[in-house]
Amino acid sequence: MKNCRKSTVCIAVLGVLLCAFAPLVVAQTAAPSAAGLPSEATVDGFLKQMFGWNQELTWKIAEIKPAEAQGFTEVTAVFNTPQGQQIFRVFVTPDQKFALTGDMVPFGADPFATARAELKAANGPSHGPADAPVTIVEFGDLECPACKAAQPQITKLTQEEPKARLIFQNFPLESVHKWALLGAKYIDCVSQQGSDPTFQFIATVYEHQGEITADTADAMLKGYAKDAGANPETVAACVAKPETLARVRQSVALGEKLGVNSTPTFFINGRKVVGFGNNTPYEVVKAIVEFNLPAAK
Repeated sequence: MKNCRKSTVCIAVLGVLLCAFAPLVVAQTAAPSAAGLPSEATVDGFLKQMFGWNQELTWKIAEIKPAEAQGFTEVTAVFNTPQGQQIFRVFVTPDQKFALTGDMVPFGADPFATARAELKAANGPSHGPADAPVTIVEFGDLECPACKAAQPQITKLTQEEPKARLIFQNFPLESVHKWALLGAKYIDCVSQQGSDPTFQFIATVYEHQGEITADTADAMLKGYAKDAGANPETVAACVAKPETLARVRQSVALGEKLGVNSTPTFFINGRKVVGFGNNTPYEVVKAIVEFNLPAAK
């Protein structure tokens, strides 16, 4: 089970061409853009040279923008393959002669301080002590199968680590999930009636995830809200309000600011963890939580 992504990474399809942080020579097919970024023609030429041999692969350049690392350019392309859409991201060096594949990670004696500061804006439903020494923020999507798979793991973790606080932030992947945005609105509105009903609602939706369709989602989610102990009419009225959508958009914007592009993505005291419940073992995540407890320091 892979994480749900706006465009899902699939290493098996791209093979050795996506070895993390391997230097790649960028084809100089066009002059840099006026802003000092590689032009779209240069990026397209690079992709043709790297991947043009694969006749089953097409792509669209999604974004060319300054990276967080000064002087670098972040290039994102969406690949279309027989297996579906996939994301490809490279970081181009300031001289535009090389590119690094993979993700840039924060550096320094306290590399997660910036993310912790940003996550003070996390205001989704939560459980656990408000003054907890460890805060786990989950960016999730109710329609995401990987989020469903991670649910038992995060529940077990919070039970075994009572000093940790969990905050759920909406991050619906609208481009790939048809009713995820509606689900996010329901989470927001159920949360107005308390955290306990909200987490019960989330668990129930994951349990029935495969039964929900875009056509039935509204009625089914309203029913699950009632089952969780929320007032279904109040929730439904809240779902229709524009301010509800605005709050969901704010949550997504927070995730994007932190580099979230797949669900579920967790932050443990600011440290980004992807793949929990899949290729990141439970024991590893628990060890990270325990490392952040005062006693471990």
